[in-house]
Amino acid sequence: MKYLISLLLFFTLSAPVYAAIEVHEFNDAATEADYKDLIEELRCLVCQNQNLAGSDADLAKDLRQQTYELLQQGKSRAEVVDYMVTRYGDFVLYRPPVKSSTLLLWAGPFALLFIVLIIVMLKVKKTRTVEAPEQKNLDQAKSLLSDDQDNSGAAK
Repeated sequence: MKYLISLLLFFTLSAPVYAAIEVHEFNDAATEADYKDLIEELRCLVCQNQNLAGSDADLAKDLRQQTYELLQQGKSRAEVVDYMVTRYGDFVLYRPPVKSSTLLLWAGPFALLFIVLIIVMLKVKKTRTVEAPEQKNLDQAKSLLSDDQDNSGAAK
C-alpha cells in the first residue's frame, strides 16, 4: 500500500504542467516593442506587485489581450495608457503621475525619512548631553574628598 501511494504521488507531482502560451502577431516591430514595453510598465491589478508580463492571473491575461487589441487598432502607447488609467485608475501604473491624489505616495517616503532622522538626532543629542551635577552633590563630594585626604594624612 505504501508503494502504491508513493508511486501515485510520484506520477502526480512529475506530470508536466501545461501553461497557456499567448501568441500575438504584430504588423511591425515597433508595435511589438510598444506591446512589450506596455505590459512591462502596467501593473497587474490582482497581483499588485507584478507587471502584466509576469502575471498569470486571468485579469492580467485579459489586460494583455486588451493591450494587444488596442495596439492593433492603431492606438498609440499614450492612448493605451490613458484607456487603462480611465478604466482602472492610476493604480494600474507602476509610476503614477504626481497630483493631489498621489502626493502622499510620492512624498510619503521622504517625509517618513525626515521624521526618523529628526527623532534619531534628538535621541543622539539627548544621550550626549551631560547633565550638570547639583551643587549639593558637589559639596558632599568635596567634603568626602577632604575627609579622605585628612584621614590618609593622619595615618602616615
